[in-house]
Amino acid sequence: MDTTQPHSFVTLGEAMAMFVANTTGQLADIKTFNRSLAGAEVNVTIGMARLGFESSYISKVGKDSFGEFIRQTINKENIRTDWISESAQHATGFMLKSNVTDGSDPKVEYFRRNSAASTLSAADIDASLFKTGAHLHLTGIAAAVSVPMRGAAKHALELAKKQGCSVSFDTNLRPSLWSDQATMIATINEFAFTSDIVLPGIEEGKILTGSDQPENIADFYLQHGVKAVIVKLGSDGAYFKTTNGESGTVTGIPVEKVVDTVGAGDSFAVGVISALLDGQTMEQAARRGNLLGSLTVQVRGDSEALPTRAHLNSLEKVW
Repeated sequence: MDTTQPHSFVTLGEAMAMFVANTTGQLADIKTFNRSLAGAEVNVTIGMARLGFESSYISKVGKDSFGEFIRQTINKENIRTDWISESAQHATGFMLKSNVTDGSDPKVEYFRRNSAASTLSAADIDASLFKTGAHLHLTGIAAAVSVPMRGAAKHALELAKKQGCSVSFDTNLRPSLWSDQATMIATINEFAFTSDIVLPGIEEGKILTGSDQPENIADFYLQHGVKAVIVKLGSDGAYFKTTNGESGTVTGIPVEKVVDTVGAGDSFAVGVISALLDGQTMEQAARRGNLLGSLTVQVRGDSEALPTRAHLNSLEKVW
C-alpha cells in the first residue's frame, strides 16, 4: 500500500449496547450485567483510532439512551461521530452476552430486528469520506443486517474504489441473519471479489469456497481478482497469500488462559490493516493480527484489550 499518503480509516455497521453477565450461568438466571459497546466494525474502528489513524464510523442509532451511550463511547475514542445519524422511529439495538470462564464461546442473544442501524442506506454515505489515501473496511455482518445497509456498504465500496482507496473485507458470516445459505455465499463473495484484502476464518472459508485447506481458500479469492488473502486459523495462527507470490503460515501466539473469544477476529483485522497501512509486509501484518487477537481472547470484552500505539510498539519489541 502507498505509505506516502496520510491514511484515514472508514467503516460502517451497527454498534450496539452490550450487556455482559457478571456471573456464569444461563442468561435467564442472571440478575446483573455490565454494559459495554459491541459491533464488529466499531471494534475495528476503536482499534485503528487507538493506533493513531484518523477514523470515521458510519452508522445510525435511535433517539434513545443506548444511542447516546454509543455516541459518547465512540467520541471518547477520538473517532469522528459526524456520520452517525439518528432515527426517531427506530430504536438502537442491544445484545446480551453470557459469562464464560472455560474459553468456550459465550451465549449471545441479539435484539436488533428493525433497529435504527438497519435503516442505514446508500443515502447516508458521504463521498467526501473517501479521499486519496483512505482505507475502507467492510464486513459480512453489515451486508447481512438489512437490504438498506447492504446497499450502503455497496455504495461505500463503489465510492472507495472510484477514489483509488484500499479496501479490506472480513467475511464474518452470520447465517442467522440470512434468508438462506446460497444467498449468503453469493452476496459475501460478491463483496469479497471487489476488495483488495479478504480475511476469512478457516470454517468460513470452507462454507464460502468448498475447501477447508487455507491455500485453496486463498487461491479461490486470488483467482477472482483479490490482491491478498489472510485465512484465520484460530490458535494455529494465520495463512497468507498474495498475487505477488508471498505466502506462508504465521504461528499463533500462545496465551495462558482464553477468557472470551468474541472480538478476536476484529482485533486480528486491526492488526492486519494497521500493519499494511504502516507499510509492513503481509507476513508482518499477519503476525500483528495474531498478536492483537491474542490480547483480546485474554479479557472479557470485545475491544478492551486493543492497544495504543505506544503499547503496541512495546509488545512488538517482544514478539
